[in-house]
Amino acid sequence: MTSCSDSFLELTNESQLSTDSFWKTEAQVNQAVIATYASLQTYSGDKWTFFEEVWTGMNYRGDDIENNPAEPYGREIANFTVNADNSNVLNMWRTWYSTVGRANQVIQMVPGVAESELPEEARNRYIAEARFLRGLAYMNLVVYFENIPLVTTFETDETKLYPGQAEPSVVWDLVESDFLFASQNLPGSQDGENTGRATSWAAKAFLGKAYLAREKWTQARDTFASVITDPACPYDLIENYEEVFDGSHENGVESVFEIQFSADRSNGNDERVPLNYECVPYEIGGWELFYPTEWIVNELKTDLTGDGKYSDRVYGTIFFDDPSSTMYNLDTEEWISFSDFKELGGDRPYFKKFSYAVDRQYYIGTNVHLMRFADLLLMYAEALNETSQTSQAIPVVNRVRERSNAAPLSLSMSQTQLRTQIRHHERPAELSMEMGIRWFDLYRWAKGSTARESIKTTLTNHEKPFAANYTEPKHDLLPIPSYEKNTNHNLNQNTGY
Repeated sequence: MTSCSDSFLELTNESQLSTDSFWKTEAQVNQAVIATYASLQTYSGDKWTFFEEVWTGMNYRGDDIENNPAEPYGREIANFTVNADNSNVLNMWRTWYSTVGRANQVIQMVPGVAESELPEEARNRYIAEARFLRGLAYMNLVVYFENIPLVTTFETDETKLYPGQAEPSVVWDLVESDFLFASQNLPGSQDGENTGRATSWAAKAFLGKAYLAREKWTQARDTFASVITDPACPYDLIENYEEVFDGSHENGVESVFEIQFSADRSNGNDERVPLNYECVPYEIGGWELFYPTEWIVNELKTDLTGDGKYSDRVYGTIFFDDPSSTMYNLDTEEWISFSDFKELGGDRPYFKKFSYAVDRQYYIGTNVHLMRFADLLLMYAEALNETSQTSQAIPVVNRVRERSNAAPLSLSMSQTQLRTQIRHHERPAELSMEMGIRWFDLYRWAKGSTARESIKTTLTNHEKPFAANYTEPKHDLLPIPSYEKNTNHNLNQNTGY
């Protein structure tokens, strides 16, 4: 008995993965990177957490959306009574830091994988994917919370798990650095089973967006131009505006980057999208969680063709009282006109985007855009305009308008006129309801120094419901979640909470 050591009894469970046993092969690295992409669907991977917590938290404060006050989801976010115990706030924080944590682990562990298993080119590609995703997460965190911990390593030492908050500028520096590295090390395309993963083109586009947010106008302009004007640019506008949202062109030429969803429910999988039910009226089988605001409806109605009719993006964005306006009836599985809808008791406009039933299995499998080419073009036009190249910017805006048969803008517009047109017509008319885009715009225009616009003033001018509750600078940010603050005493609460 004395000849045996204690280690004889310390058996390794070969079926249980650990940090020491996992990071050995390219297949395992790929699994870890895929898990990082998966965190974009929330830290838990639950569709309800994504659509009822994160999606609403990112969208409900904008001037283009109002929540249905009869529904509980995002109510405090929408009426500006949110506090640090709010579930939207906690789920947004957890989701983006789960992306950070998984990305950090990839970035930290991949260099230790043997070169025989993972050649240098593949190594840099996987790290670049992780850095692209970390850049996305930190961009959201700094816009919605601003005063956040900057974590760049995967820590197991408990004493290092309670970081303080970094200066926002330092976070933005990391965002730029991550997107730049990704743009230099990602492939130009992803084919086959890798379709939907980040590319060097997408990384350049988001790098430009980061520069735009910081009013680095020249760098933003040149970065956007390096994508848009390159003869090899893979992006274009699809011909039919409505088909952007019906699932028929996922990961197509207009897609810069999308969160991947699927209607597939095999093997216990469930990555369905309930957005169609959430925006469709009660009367035709939906849940009507939210509506277009009166301001965005009225603004859309000024988006006219050359002969004075509503443009295609008006009909593709909202379901409203017009003879040509239709929506998919989830009860009958047929299209319904607004006049027939009124016979059922309907009496107000609704969002039409994502209401379609392609691949419908009760819910849909349509991906969620984080950026599409129309957004990229409008950001490029904005950067051109802010670098005193208004005459070059107007044709770029017109390229987006022409896709929807909207009449072209006059080439004689001034810089100030085009700025207002981009901020309060072109971007909301083209991109309303799309995930987090409107709030990102309102935030950067309020925080910048170029023609600064108060968010409260914009919301008030656009008659956003509950704008009177908005307090500056408190509601420019969300509170640090109380759960996180109670765990990490090195965090200070945002002003006013």
